[in-house]
Amino acid sequence: MISAAPLAGIGELHPGDDLGSAVVAALAGQPVPTTITSDHVLVVAHKAVSKVEGRFRSLADVTPGPDARALAIAQGKDPRLVEIIFEESRGIVRAANGVIITETHHGFICANAGVDASNVRGDDVVLLLPRDPDASARALRARLGELTGAYPAVVITDSFGRAWRTGQCDVAIGVAGLRPLEDWRGASDSYGRELHATVIAVADQLAAVADLARRKDSQEPVVLVSGAERHVVSEDGPGVAPLIRAREHDLFR
Repeated sequence: MISAAPLAGIGELHPGDDLGSAVVAALAGQPVPTTITSDHVLVVAHKAVSKVEGRFRSLADVTPGPDARALAIAQGKDPRLVEIIFEESRGIVRAANGVIITETHHGFICANAGVDASNVRGDDVVLLLPRDPDASARALRARLGELTGAYPAVVITDSFGRAWRTGQCDVAIGVAGLRPLEDWRGASDSYGRELHATVIAVADQLAAVADLARRKDSQEPVVLVSGAERHVVSEDGPGVAPLIRAREHDLFR
């Protein structure tokens, strides 16, 4: 059985905070204190990581260029925000109806390059994605190992829209200690037929499970998932790269 328990008590995070220590303190402070093990998966909303890494930008410090101003007018957005979106993107995939879809420098296809103002203090302050979410996941995993002797898998998440569906769903943007995909191709279904296309997005599914366990306004950025140990590995693993669809296989571009 897979279970997901949000960790209360982490509170507001600031640049330079020790996220690993905050997680360990939160585990000890639960109504039933929890001991983390190397079989667990720790799912962390990226804003917790981005905050401790200081990934804030003040709109007051941004001077938009002509391209940002033009797109801002067309899409009804603050041109300073659009300039930051440009800085965080390899390119604009599509912009329409007030939505700017970009490819980030990480290779993610998402709205606004992940730049977001929700759950961020300050009227003119936005938060960016971590520079290297896989490295952030590896660092948190290593820190937890130092503090507890256990090396749980770590999944860093963000909420993405989906091309085929309405609504947002949390997905993995950084992974350590987990096989991000489970490839069933070549295996057989329950009737003995060979599977040709089934590849399960394990890291994304764990991200979604964790998001269901907490409220968006609960200030519980970390969720401890139990029961997924068959996907956990001792090494850091390949990170999020296997989840990113190659451009030549992307039917939407």
